[in-house]
Amino acid sequence: MNWQIPRLAPGEDFPPASRALPALSPFPGLLAAGGRLDAETLERAYRAGIFPWFNPGEPILWWSTDPRMVLQPQDLRVHRSLRQSARRWMRNLPSRLTLDADFPGVMRQCGAQRESTGTWISPSMLAAYTELHHRGMAHSFELWEGKTLRAGLYGVCIGRMFYGESMFTDVTDGSKILLMALCGFCLRNAIAMIDCQQQTAHLASLGATPIPRARFLEHVAQATARAPVTAWQYDWPTFQTDCARWL
Repeated sequence: MNWQIPRLAPGEDFPPASRALPALSPFPGLLAAGGRLDAETLERAYRAGIFPWFNPGEPILWWSTDPRMVLQPQDLRVHRSLRQSARRWMRNLPSRLTLDADFPGVMRQCGAQRESTGTWISPSMLAAYTELHHRGMAHSFELWEGKTLRAGLYGVCIGRMFYGESMFTDVTDGSKILLMALCGFCLRNAIAMIDCQQQTAHLASLGATPIPRARFLEHVAQATARAPVTAWQYDWPTFQTDCARWL
């Protein structure tokens, strides 16, 4: 079998996502290599159902997996222990729940927490996503204890489509509480699907399910064409209202 992928020049268009390597290949979902890692290219990629994922020292690699793991916000599974953790944090006076208070800090912490096993969050990745954040298309949720950032989650939002990227925590259930906040925010703002990219048992335990790439791409085309969310703010009272179904 021929498992070759195209090499992109900077600014070159992506091939259709349907041309990504199939499930039986050595790298299922790999679509292309090369190109440029900047805000413009990232926006084009996400609008086409494509995301970057590569380790330091590797060329830029672009992926579109099939099936695609997604979470519909109303399907989030919140177990009793997580409900208890969320309630404790809401009662914890030094705690704060914020949105976009420290996007670069969240990305750095996500990378630092994975240094022992390898991280794809390189300085170039940080710079590209931070620029996308400045353009209003990348966002972070933060959990604070006083002035200390305890957990974070970040992703890309274009129109009414949210693409989850990474999260970190140094407290029990911190990142799961932020996932609750993200799902509550999505329900508030008519965001019907969160892209989780790849299948894992952890994501499945939280309610995410795989869907065919063709169905995913159809939803992306519709959702990214809608008007963008304008109110990017969050706090504990809003969390309590939005997440009442789970609390």
